[in-house]
Amino acid sequence: MNDIRWGILATGGIAHMFTSDLRTAGLDVAAVGSRSQASADAFAHEFEIPAAHGSYEALVADPDVDIVYVASPHGFHAEHAALALEAGKHVLVEKAFTLTQPQAAALRDLAAANKLLLMEAMWTRYVPNMIRIRELIRSGTLGQVRAVIADHTQALPTDPTHRLNSLELGGGALLDLGVYPVSFAHDILGAPETITATGRLGSTGADTEVVVTMTHADGAISTSISSARTAGPNEAHILGTEARIDLDPVWYTATTFRLVGRHGEVIESYDAPVAGRGMQYEALAAEQYLREGRTSSELEPIDETVAIMGTLDEIRRQIGVRYPGVDR
Repeated sequence: MNDIRWGILATGGIAHMFTSDLRTAGLDVAAVGSRSQASADAFAHEFEIPAAHGSYEALVADPDVDIVYVASPHGFHAEHAALALEAGKHVLVEKAFTLTQPQAAALRDLAAANKLLLMEAMWTRYVPNMIRIRELIRSGTLGQVRAVIADHTQALPTDPTHRLNSLELGGGALLDLGVYPVSFAHDILGAPETITATGRLGSTGADTEVVVTMTHADGAISTSISSARTAGPNEAHILGTEARIDLDPVWYTATTFRLVGRHGEVIESYDAPVAGRGMQYEALAAEQYLREGRTSSELEPIDETVAIMGTLDEIRRQIGVRYPGVDR
C-alpha cells in the first residue's frame, strides 16, 4: 500500500487533535463521517477533507478509505470498530479500546477473520521519548526494573449528564484516565500477576478516583492513581536497581525525561522536539504495519490490548463499577 487513505469516524475533540496531527505529518485524510451532515461538513471544511458523510455507515462504505480512526465515545467503540471491520476497513480505535475484555476479544477475532489491521490508539506507546525509554531498559542501563509509578489526574466536568459521568456511556476516571498508567505498567513490566484496586464513586456510580497496585514478574510493582476531580502533577517514574527514569508532565505525551543514576547524577536528558501533539506517530506506525502486511501492532499487539481490557475489568470489579447492559 503506497497512498494510505484515512477516514475519521466522529468529529469530537479527540478527532480534531488526531486529524490535526495527521495533517502535520502530511498524511492523506480522505473522508470524515458524523451522525449529522452539518458536523461532517464543518469538520471537512476545517481540515480540507474531500468527502464528508452524514453517517458512519456511509463513511465505512467509502471506497476511498483504507483505514478508519474510531473517535466516538468509548461506549460506542466496539460497535463502530465492528462496523468498519465488517466493511473491510483497517481500524485504529481510540482508547479505551472497548468497555470490556469480551468486547475487545470479539473485535480481535473479527479483524483476524477478515485479515485486517486492528490497533488501539494508545499514542503513548509510539511517541519518540517512549521509544528511547524502551531502548534504555533493553540495554540494561536501569539494571533490574523494580517499580513503575504514574498518575493521571485532571479536573474534568462534574455535570452528571456529561458522558464522563455516565455509566451508560462507560464514564469514569478509569477508562478515560486510568487506562494510561495501566497500559504503561503493562508496557514496562508485562501483564500483572496480582491486582489490588480501591476507588471512590460519584453520584452517578461512575468512578471519580482510582488507586491501583499491581505485582508483575519477578516481584516488580506498579502503582497508579487516577482522578477526574483534581489536577495533579501527572508525572511518571521507572525505578531500576542501577538507575531511574523521571518522565516530566504530562508523562504520557511526547515529553521530556531524565535518566538519573543511583547517586542522583543525571546521566541523560531527553528533549527532542515534536511537531504537533505527537499523535501522528501511532498513525505512521499503522501505515508502516499496513505496508508490511501486518494485522497487529508491534508496540502493542492486539492480544496485549485484550489483556489490558481484562486488567481494567478486574479493577472495575474491585471498585464496584458496572456498565448497564454490558457487564454480566
